[in-house]
Amino acid sequence: MRYLLTALWSVSLVFTLVAKDKKEELYNEKYRPQFHFTPEKNWHNDPNGLVYYDGEYHLFYQYNPKGTDWGYMHWGHAVSKDLIYWEHLPIAIYPDNQSEDKELCTAFSGSAIVDEHNLLKKQEGNNKTLVAFYTSQKCGQRIAYSTDKGRTWTKWENNPVIPFDEKDDARDPKVFWHNDSQKWVMVLYRKNGEGDSSKGISFYTSEDLVNWQWRSHINGFYECPDLVKLQVKNRPEEYKWVLFDGDGSYLIGNFNGEKFTPETEKLKSDFGANYYATQTWSNIPENDGRTIQIAWMRGGDFPEMPFKGQMTIPCELSLTKFSYGYRLIRKPVEELEKVQGKKYSWENKILIPGINENKTKNVDSDCLQIKGVFDLKTSDNFGFIVRHSKKIPGTEILYNVKRETLSVLGTLIPLPATENKITLEILIDRSSIEIFANGGQTVISNCFFPSDGKELILFTNGGELGIEKLDIYEMKSIWEPPKVK
Repeated sequence: MRYLLTALWSVSLVFTLVAKDKKEELYNEKYRPQFHFTPEKNWHNDPNGLVYYDGEYHLFYQYNPKGTDWGYMHWGHAVSKDLIYWEHLPIAIYPDNQSEDKELCTAFSGSAIVDEHNLLKKQEGNNKTLVAFYTSQKCGQRIAYSTDKGRTWTKWENNPVIPFDEKDDARDPKVFWHNDSQKWVMVLYRKNGEGDSSKGISFYTSEDLVNWQWRSHINGFYECPDLVKLQVKNRPEEYKWVLFDGDGSYLIGNFNGEKFTPETEKLKSDFGANYYATQTWSNIPENDGRTIQIAWMRGGDFPEMPFKGQMTIPCELSLTKFSYGYRLIRKPVEELEKVQGKKYSWENKILIPGINENKTKNVDSDCLQIKGVFDLKTSDNFGFIVRHSKKIPGTEILYNVKRETLSVLGTLIPLPATENKITLEILIDRSSIEIFANGGQTVISNCFFPSDGKELILFTNGGELGIEKLDIYEMKSIWEPPKVK
């Protein structure tokens, strides 16, 4: 018997080690983002149901459990205590009417709130009810709720709250509390009439979360709306409302609880090729006060990977009034510091062209955070070459001084210098590059699929470049448990 138990223990140990190795391999694939969110496997897209409750940030997302192609949408689910390390949870919302169709009655995008006053009458014990609003595709706008901090979800018995209209294209409800009018507001993408020209965002109000009244409509928007109130950073007594489109572009204006009045033309918040379906978290505590946004990096291919798709890094939003008008500022959340590893620093250095000196030659990682302030001095152009190797050239990030443009991966944008200086924060993951230029005034989010190279080159051409300050961090994987200090 003793020998039998020893043998069984040995077999069990082997299976445990194999399972452990398989998990490590699963989160360490060639194109697996190491500090951006991805599902373990299969297709995912739009972030949904972003809500904070009892110490947890909930991230739901469009998810196909059947494979790596779009379709059969469910709400995948993950939670985090810090927006960086994510714990995968079971699927939260399934298609309605037991649908097995690729699209009909599947769980499309939406939002979530905390039912603080138990309007749905579903609360059990001390946990507040979480309420998710989602589009059941071609089956109306619907509600699901959770009484156990989001671990299990139940469909509301009187769905849909807004019936399906075959002449309409309504989807992606974003619900929030409007304090001035003391009502719940839903912003919903839809057509308000005949033809595509009426596509836009409709505004509804409710006092009980289930009976919704249409109030107004604004044309010129497509999918995944969001509406947030932001304080103007350099005018602390002033607030503006920001209305987002599916591609992250936005209008700045005022909202009275029923109608949005724009004060600007539509502005771009991201100039990259892979940025879509922006959403912000609801119920952020007042003592935090941030408006935090995340988006799906649409269009990434991820060849031969078990998953398809990744999220951007969560970012804090703010508004600033410049001489040319109000503009949105977007910066990575400060919690990103938790995955900073080995640090390299330079201050008050001069980079001279043509002497074959690479100050960043000791940096050796495929995942980096680069934060730099550069004095343009006499440089014609400068930049970085990332993920470089001797066999295959890396990807170039280039600033053209004379043209005042920044370019990367086919994206070219204007970027004027301030007092002859440019600031850059660059996040390089295994399959994405995000650049936050001049303090987050200009942002580029792009997917890329580099070689195996890890070399980083900082260069200047035509003249000297001043490195006022440059910090580079090798970034750790979020798929490894954080060390307890």
